[in-house]
Amino acid sequence: MTHLTDIIRPETLQDQNIVETLTREAFWNVYRPGCVEHYVLHGFRQRPEFIPALNLVLETENGIIAHIMYSHAKIQCDNGDMIPIVVFGPVSVLPAYQHQGYGSKLIRYSLKQARSLGYGAVAITGNPAYYHRFGFVSGQSQGIFYADMPREADCPFFMIKELQDGYLKGVTGTYSDPQGYLVSDAEVDAFDRSFPPKEKKILPGQL
Repeated sequence: MTHLTDIIRPETLQDQNIVETLTREAFWNVYRPGCVEHYVLHGFRQRPEFIPALNLVLETENGIIAHIMYSHAKIQCDNGDMIPIVVFGPVSVLPAYQHQGYGSKLIRYSLKQARSLGYGAVAITGNPAYYHRFGFVSGQSQGIFYADMPREADCPFFMIKELQDGYLKGVTGTYSDPQGYLVSDAEVDAFDRSFPPKEKKILPGQL
């Protein structure tokens, strides 16, 4: 359960190690043995796509418990145009605070901030059952397709949301994740050695 005293604010330099540890804890063994999300975040901070104003932490009386990161992305239109949008992720909540509304609070706040900064639309790859509550719809339903999948393939995990009404009206094309999301296992393993050891496990439900 979230509280009125919770603070959402931009990440500071002093927060970075805390947030990377938080992200590692949130994703460890969830989608794969170990995780890559803490390294993705670490690398993105130095990339041109990174949006510092939308790199946000949620802080309670117990410290920082959640984080969200946004970056610039684009839709490559079928007519040759390029439409700038944003994408968010990873969204991280410490395991002890998951399923208590903190992630939803952070997402809703950050979407309002993105709209106020003038961004027209936001993309996400994730669980439709979770993200539909925030107004996300299938990209395919809007004529926007995930570049890594054939257009005729069902792709419910790729979703999009307009932040400015009509921003994507008449747009058809493809979306590709920013390059910073692509990392090698060797790079992740090397980075992970700077953290306390954790056991990698193969668990049901991993991708």
